[in-house]
Amino acid sequence: MASTFAVDRCIPVRCGYTNGMKTAISIPDDLFADAEQLARELKKSRSRLYADALREYVARHSAQSITETLDRVCDEVECRSEFARTAARRTLERSEW
Repeated sequence: MASTFAVDRCIPVRCGYTNGMKTAISIPDDLFADAEQLARELKKSRSRLYADALREYVARHSAQSITETLDRVCDEVECRSEFARTAARRTLERSEW
């Protein structure tokens, strides 16, 4: 529960009906309509849909997540030739991290 305290006493005061930060964003009308439709199909609130979408986007685009994904791919791929190993090493050395 989001709460605040009265200045002169330590009594929690509820600030809203949801837990977490409220924010306002602007999105194109067509995207809003698509999101509304998806929320209805998934039986989720608009807030839950947007929070889930943002959580997934952050997870997919965080540097740590990308590194972990690349590490998993590299573990799964067998590099059988010296040429492929050398080419991959050179490509990674030239890449900015």
